[in-house]
Amino acid sequence: MEVPPTLLTVVAIALLDQADRVLMQRRPESRAHGGLWEFPGGKVEPGEGPAAALVREIAEELSITIDMADLVPLTFAANPEATGVRPLVLLLYTCRRWEGVPAPEPGAQLQWLNAEALSALPMPPLDVPLAAALRRHLKNTNETG
Repeated sequence: MEVPPTLLTVVAIALLDQADRVLMQRRPESRAHGGLWEFPGGKVEPGEGPAAALVREIAEELSITIDMADLVPLTFAANPEATGVRPLVLLLYTCRRWEGVPAPEPGAQLQWLNAEALSALPMPPLDVPLAAALRRHLKNTNETG
């Protein structure tokens, strides 16, 4: 009996400014999905919870400090179960408070965009449904709030 590969959990953040613009990151060309735009984040390490992983990853990637209490889970995406593909789930959180000024890691770029502009960005496959969910969330929030 073949043992299935371990599920890889990845966390990402939609940092939202006062105008509801979201911070997107363009991956360095040298990495997988190089040149594509994504929500910043990274892998959850063994023994680490998703929120703690996101706090760590964002400090490493963007040089800012976020508090776990300011993270709001929004949605997730998972890759299709296929032979030879490691199962992956990508969890997206929103955050409206942080300390510091976001700075890109070497080879990456950052850009603040309104939610509607996200649909025109080239993104890794799992970021596409996350962006759609964020657009719906912001539209609903603005209509009811």
